[in-house]
Amino acid sequence: MRKVYDRIVDMRGNLLTVIAKGVALGELAKVHKRGGTHTYASVLRLDGEVVTLQCFENTRGIATNDQVTFLGRQVQATCGEALLGRRLNGAGEPIDSGPAVRGDLVEIGSPSFNPVKRIVPRDLVRTNIPMIDVFNCLVKSQKIPIFSVAGEPYNALLMRIANQTDADVVIIGGMGLRFDDYQAFIDNAETSGSAEKTLMFIHRAVDPAVECLLVPDMALACAENFAIQDKNVLVLLTDMTAFADAMKEIMITMDQIPSNRGYPGSLYSDLASRYEKAVDIDGSGSITIISVTTMPGGDVTHPVPDNTGYITEGQFYLNRGRIDPFGSLSRLKQQVIGKVTREDHGDVANAQIRLYADSKKAKERQSMGFRISRWDEKLLNFSHLFEERMMNLHVNLSLEEALDWGWKTLAECFEQHEVGIKQTLVDKYWPKSQGSRA
Repeated sequence: MRKVYDRIVDMRGNLLTVIAKGVALGELAKVHKRGGTHTYASVLRLDGEVVTLQCFENTRGIATNDQVTFLGRQVQATCGEALLGRRLNGAGEPIDSGPAVRGDLVEIGSPSFNPVKRIVPRDLVRTNIPMIDVFNCLVKSQKIPIFSVAGEPYNALLMRIANQTDADVVIIGGMGLRFDDYQAFIDNAETSGSAEKTLMFIHRAVDPAVECLLVPDMALACAENFAIQDKNVLVLLTDMTAFADAMKEIMITMDQIPSNRGYPGSLYSDLASRYEKAVDIDGSGSITIISVTTMPGGDVTHPVPDNTGYITEGQFYLNRGRIDPFGSLSRLKQQVIGKVTREDHGDVANAQIRLYADSKKAKERQSMGFRISRWDEKLLNFSHLFEERMMNLHVNLSLEEALDWGWKTLAECFEQHEVGIKQTLVDKYWPKSQGSRA
């Protein structure tokens, strides 16, 4: 039997307080406004019979004598094939002028997948971006963030990954998006032809903070529903710092004692509970998570990127419009390099990174006015070609093509004995048009 209460004792921001009995944390409630409209809220805190709810939209128009009905269930997401191509808000309601959503109802915020059914990640997820596929491989069921500062093209990078991935379903969770960013995701899906396999949950910067908190849970609940139906799902979340800021805003409204830099003490577990949804299910589908974590002022010690680094399996560091090879890391790349990829993958990738690091020192010597050697000249030439052919985010190459271009770049700049790669691989992959150059 549903419990109905007709007195709201306090309203603050998006928070409502009701005196009620027998309700549960996270339980969904329906707030009946005058004029026949309604909105939803979920139970955020219990203090005896004092129940605090967070409203899914602005509390404007709600009166203290409006009825609150507790529905006896958690917040649910609607999942199913019919949602592909649709755009929903954080509450799961359509924002694309389309019909009402229909499908299976699943509770959000459920525990991560049964560990017994998890298998060790071992499959490559191709993106056709050399700085990912060659140097920091993305592996199926990996959870990895893009660390960036404001103004970097991180959303454009996510869109490109969405367009070129071989995943069966792409779910985009946008948090705190400006209108132009939101429209860019729409335009990209329509022009690239990926709309038919893409589902978007969007929280715009003008929307209530509580909807921002719901976006990752909605996206991941739908991802799990698709994964158990043998679908490989790629979840793209932007921006998890906006998600953390929304948590901080609600925490301050509730007069909670803040922790590091004003964020709640539960920040680590709040982030981990979302990232741990990444899974490769034995005998079924998978969930791979790529998120964006913006670093205010470029501070990697900021609480959000700092906590994220302990949870995820590496990071892509986006700097000056490029994925920085030195700040980026994929902790799962050894699961696929040379095992599901070509035998030369590890050697040619390591050689290029080593020589590019040496070229940085050559650039320093040149900038300080020192006379540069013939070896420095080779390194500087290699640096220019490497940045154009590998680091440029507009480059679109399959993994095999990128490896071949790596060999070609090495052959154009160095002799065979200078690259530090074992001779058996050099004999097999060194471009014949360059001659032996031994």
